[in-house]
Amino acid sequence: MILERSLNPQFVSNTYLVADGEGGPAFFVDAGGPVAPLIEAAERHGITPTHVLLTHHHWDHVSEVGELRERWPELRVLAGPLECEALVQAGIPGAGEGELGVIEAGDVLRFGELEVHALPTPGHTAGMLSFLLTPRSGAREGASAGVFTGDTLFRDSVGGVRAPGHSTYADLRSSIMDTLMALAPATVIYPGHSQQTTVAREWESNPFIRVWRGLDPEGSQPCIAMDKPATLVLRCGDYDGGTKAWVRWPDGADDIVPGSKVTPAA
Repeated sequence: MILERSLNPQFVSNTYLVADGEGGPAFFVDAGGPVAPLIEAAERHGITPTHVLLTHHHWDHVSEVGELRERWPELRVLAGPLECEALVQAGIPGAGEGELGVIEAGDVLRFGELEVHALPTPGHTAGMLSFLLTPRSGAREGASAGVFTGDTLFRDSVGGVRAPGHSTYADLRSSIMDTLMALAPATVIYPGHSQQTTVAREWESNPFIRVWRGLDPEGSQPCIAMDKPATLVLRCGDYDGGTKAWVRWPDGADDIVPGSKVTPAA
C-alpha cells in the first residue's frame, strides 16, 4: 500500500493520497493542500487517482479540490449529503453543484485490493464521515487497516462542536466511543490535523477518552466559557499547540470549545 501525506503549514491540516500499490488504483482523502507534492507523488508511483473523499466541508480540508480536478478532470469528488450541501453553498472551486457526488454512511468503495468504508462520525459537523481503510482478501503485502477521522478525533485530542455546521457533544462522544474506539486496537488513525496515532494509543492516553471511560475524574472548576458561566470539566493540549476544553453549562449540557475561549471565573 502507498500512503502519502501533505501537511498545510497554516492550518496544520492533512491531505492524503492512498493507492493499493505502484500503478494501482488511488484516491485522495480531503484536499486542504498543498496538493502539489501529492500530484508529484502520484506521477512518481505511476498512479492515476479516481476519487477525492471529503470528510467534511470546512475550508482547511477542501481548499485545493479545484487544483486536483485541474490535474485530473475526471476525478470524482464525494462527500456526505449534508457536507455536499454546505460545499455548494460555500462555492468551493471544483466542488460546486454538478461537480460533487454523494457518499452515504455505510457505502463501500473498492480500489484494487483496498476497501474504503464510510463511517458516520457527526459532531464537529453534522455530516462528518470517517473512512475506514481495509485490505480485501488477497491484499498486497504491506496493506493494513487504518481510518481517516477528519476533525472527529486527533492524537491526544478531539474535535470541537462549535465550528460551522456542527451538531452536538453527544454526537461527537458517540462517534468516538461507539464507532472509532470500537475498531481493532491496532487500527492506525489518520486524523485531519497533525500526526497519526492508533486506536490502542488513544484508548489509553487521550484525556477525553480516559474521562469518558471513568479512568480519570471530571474537573469542577467554575469558569467563563464563550463569555458565559460554566464548569470546566477538562482542558488539554490540542493539535495546533493550543488547548481544547470540555465545559458544562448551568443547565447540565456539555460542550467542547476552544481552550482560548475559557478563563477562570472571578
